Amino acid sequence: MSEEVKIEKQDDLCGGLEFNSTSDIEVPTKLIDQVIGQEHAVEVIKKAANQRRHVMMIGTPGTGKSMLAKAMAELLPKEELQDVLIYHNPEDGNNPKVRVVPAGKGKQIVNAHKMEAQKSSQMRNLIIVFAMLGILVFAFVYLREQFMWAIIAVLLLLLLLRYVTPKETVITPKLLVTNQGKTTAPFIDATGAHAGALLGDVRHDPFQSGGLETPAHDRVEAGAIHKAHKGVLFIDEINTLRMESQQHLLTALQEKKFHITGQSERSSGAMVKTDPVPCDFIMVLAGNLDAKEGMHPALRSRIKGYGYELYMTDSMEDNPENRRKLVRFVAQEVMRDGKIPHFDHSAVDEIIREARRRAGRKGHLTLKLRDLGGLVRVSGDIARSEGAALTTADHVLKAKKISRSVEQQLADTYLDQRRDYRLFKAAGEEVGRVNGLAVIGGDSGIVLPIVAEVTPALSKAEGHVYATGKLKSIAKESVQNVSAIIKKFTGYDISSMDVHIQFVGAYEGVEGDSASVSIATAVISALSQIPIDQTVAMTGSLSVRGEVLPIGGVTYKIEAAALAGIKTVLIPKSNVGDVLIEEVYKDKVKIIPVTNISEVLEYALVGKMKESFLDKIRNFSMDKMGIGIFDKALPH
Repeated sequence: MSEEVKIEKQDDLCGGLEFNSTSDIEVPTKLIDQVIGQEHAVEVIKKAANQRRHVMMIGTPGTGKSMLAKAMAELLPKEELQDVLIYHNPEDGNNPKVRVVPAGKGKQIVNAHKMEAQKSSQMRNLIIVFAMLGILVFAFVYLREQFMWAIIAVLLLLLLLRYVTPKETVITPKLLVTNQGKTTAPFIDATGAHAGALLGDVRHDPFQSGGLETPAHDRVEAGAIHKAHKGVLFIDEINTLRMESQQHLLTALQEKKFHITGQSERSSGAMVKTDPVPCDFIMVLAGNLDAKEGMHPALRSRIKGYGYELYMTDSMEDNPENRRKLVRFVAQEVMRDGKIPHFDHSAVDEIIREARRRAGRKGHLTLKLRDLGGLVRVSGDIARSEGAALTTADHVLKAKKISRSVEQQLADTYLDQRRDYRLFKAAGEEVGRVNGLAVIGGDSGIVLPIVAEVTPALSKAEGHVYATGKLKSIAKESVQNVSAIIKKFTGYDISSMDVHIQFVGAYEGVEGDSASVSIATAVISALSQIPIDQTVAMTGSLSVRGEVLPIGGVTYKIEAAALAGIKTVLIPKSNVGDVLIEEVYKDKVKIIPVTNISEVLEYALVGKMKESFLDKIRNFSMDKMGIGIFDKALPH
């Protein structure tokens, strides 16, 4: 028999670091030194910045990809930044000319042209005014009787001169890209940018004729690739970028310059094509694991051949050194926010405890720091609203309730609805019905009732296993494996039976194999007609040998069971180290680790037939494995 899991609380989780509040913690000034838990990535980014190499970072959202990209811009070698000007081409208005000048010089050139144009315009207007006054004086002296008609003629002439005479004798160039006042290389986030925003565009001109049109060079807009010249271009979720845009991006990488043209075929800008505009940037791509599938093969090859590929880890080892890093993380978030009070020691303890919970892996701390930073900010907001000088553990605990994810709120709604409509039971006993446990959204547990029924096969040739509940591929495979386990451990031959398995209320679908133990228990109960204790819930994957294998989200599943009123939860023994439930749940539920299906049945089944059935299973399993009384005495 397995023993109940006892959960002990650690008082100090700050790695022995002495401080009164996070105001005592020194925060590095450089972004690269603020990155936590991605030591390998930091080293690669430093090398890539020094050698001007491209980088692709793949991993879970919120692990620091954009922060590393920004840090790279700070680390780039100090090169002379540049401004880019675009000029009217008098020989071909649809082919504006490009000029590159040192940073800050571009604005001076544009201002000089504007002053010259302004002087020219003033002179033109002065000439027109004097001409009008001369005509009026002449009409008043010599054409006094027709003076009114003279005034009308002057007004018409003035209107004509305004639209026929060129507005400017000097056409001012446009400052396309400016780096004035910048001390570090530019960082441009082009995530989700459409083709025009990424590659540059030419605005549509509604006044295309009649002398009112806007000069083509004045309608040209720089793209992200041009603004990132001599700096870093960051694109997250690269697989969402159209293949055509990826091809153009590859061209820009290779040529280090890319002309700008109108991106809409119907726009007047489609006729405009500038000279090539400089875009010598370092590209940093990011995405989830599926991002590689949507990438242009040549673009991926460019990264592999002329850069680095990084996998971002989502957890780090739970040791004093890494806990001290999380203390600094809290201090960094407070400083970065600038509006919330500092955290005291107890509040930081609670944040680190939550980092352990969210890791989903024993002996580790989460590196999904964007989500953890959200908890820091909500905690600080609560402290500020209460007028507290420091954020305390109580504020963090309140924030954990307020800042629950949509999935967590949905899980609570599911529990309430299923309790109201008796979709699951937390008391009594029933044949073929198990309280399974599942996770939605990665951090929210729900009770998932599973019901099994066995009937004579409809087909004379063989029986079938039918499962309902929007099962996905892995879940379907786990259902099929159950028949082999049942035959091996119970001796029941279900080849002449139809087994019906229903995931009650699984409207959102079921993925993964963590319900294997629940399925097997429900089917065995239906076959043997031995009831299952409804105060017990369970989770675990099951091998074809009947071994209970580890699963994910065990903490959230246990908490969901406790909220539902379940008294006992069976979990894989290998998941014991992952159990980090909240204090409020510790006295509500008993946690029992199990290693095989026999132990599961021992805790789950109830009734008079239980013991004889379990003895039958033990004897049958030993016989199938060739283990007799004599064999057990042999040395191994």
